Amino acid sequence: MNINMNEVVGKDDILFITLDTLRYDVANRAYEKGSLPNLCKDGPFEKRHTPGNFTYSTHYSFFGGFLPTPSDYVPLNKREHLFFMKNQMIRGFNLKNTYLFEEGSFVQALEKEGYTTICIGGVIFFSKINALCSNLPNLFQKSYWNPKFGVNNKNSTEHQVDFAIKTLEKLDKNERVFLFINVSAMHGPNYFYLDKYKDSENKYDEKKNILASELDCIESQEEALCYVDKALKPLFDYMKKRNKTFCIATSDHGTCYGEDGYEGHNLSHEIVWTVPYKHFYL
Repeated sequence: MNINMNEVVGKDDILFITLDTLRYDVANRAYEKGSLPNLCKDGPFEKRHTPGNFTYSTHYSFFGGFLPTPSDYVPLNKREHLFFMKNQMIRGFNLKNTYLFEEGSFVQALEKEGYTTICIGGVIFFSKINALCSNLPNLFQKSYWNPKFGVNNKNSTEHQVDFAIKTLEKLDKNERVFLFINVSAMHGPNYFYLDKYKDSENKYDEKKNILASELDCIESQEEALCYVDKALKPLFDYMKKRNKTFCIATSDHGTCYGEDGYEGHNLSHEIVWTVPYKHFYL
């Protein structure tokens, strides 16, 4: 979908969802089964490459306007950008439909445009439990995190969506909103979304990423994604009624489940670099 962001900013609400740790192949499997009626109502995710291999680095890139790029090579100056820094000192960029900003992030630029900017965190880097984990949420006017939104809560997305709707209900409907949600459910541990493991103890394997259960697998991440898709529906419905809403939905990075001997993420592997991405109107 070709979008002119200069026609979006200032008029439409913007919803940015990061599906933390979601692999492209998992998203594609779920789509082909017809399991994503909300996220993929208008078609499949695009296959793209992400600018980082773990949450912190990737989101700094995202908020700087560096969203996932096409997996097939497209020269830098011919790529389409939703957001980009104004004074890039490079000629020949394809920026006619791009929202250009001078601030340190497009989040802060949207605030200057009159948007109320809201962050609802999921994984630890949005928790504000220390200075480093406050950096990303501090880009926003309003930022929230609760353990119920985190990786160990099986109902995390429902809690995030419920909180998001209650937060939006407090705002005037004429107030433009940029809502960002970091969805944690696909991040490890996610084994408990499989029925056969719902009563299992959480087991950890020394060879696996410290935050992933030894029971996590492609199938459990797919079930987590199906749960997320269903849980997002009330938010989509509410925001459609509130105002015309432009949505960006993407993973920040994938994660390895044993491919080539690798486990987890924060490592450079094709599975980690390759992510699902899409933008659309609700």
